[in-house]
Amino acid sequence: MKIIFFIDFDGTITDRDTCVAMTGAFARGNWEELELKWQKGEISTEECARETFKLFNATGEDLKKFLVENVKIDDYFIDFAEFCRQKGHEIYILSDGYDFNIETILENYGIKGIPYFANKLIIDGRRFDIECTYSSSTCKQCGTCKAELIEKLKPENALAVYVGDGYSDICAARKADVIFAKGVLLSHLRQNGIAAIAYNDFSDILKWVNRR
Repeated sequence: MKIIFFIDFDGTITDRDTCVAMTGAFARGNWEELELKWQKGEISTEECARETFKLFNATGEDLKKFLVENVKIDDYFIDFAEFCRQKGHEIYILSDGYDFNIETILENYGIKGIPYFANKLIIDGRRFDIECTYSSSTCKQCGTCKAELIEKLKPENALAVYVGDGYSDICAARKADVIFAKGVLLSHLRQNGIAAIAYNDFSDILKWVNRR
């Protein structure tokens, strides 16, 4: 059976959430309150981003330098991606973060050929904005509706595997046949009686797919 992996980016492929990291580095003021409201579902990703960007003081070059110097990827992700390439398993990155961050980090690690879907980060001098290209027409909570993307991208005869860790993964994970989870996502799934495989890093997922 064909296996298709849908993988979150921030805190899953990377060792930290790049959106939180960049905000901590460049925002001034009480951005943590906005983040908490987003986690509680009181404001959408788009609303949170726009209000947070009002507190920003940085340029695109500042952000790129910060990401390259401060964000690492999972030690086993490159091995996992290469194994999937050799075996013909598809990988899609689904992110409620920013395309700029994904492009910068993948390029820094020499990773090519993995399609991704994310919010567009618009940078004009020191002005930052967000464009939610893949939002849902019925639910505006996330900027990128991962659940709808899975429904569109998954072939009928494929085994859909989701890998994630956070709030924006909750709806998407329910669309998968197999779920690898940690952090907030794992806690939510267990509290709601939804089967998931706990994992530490991509070596665990590589072992699983290798056994198949």
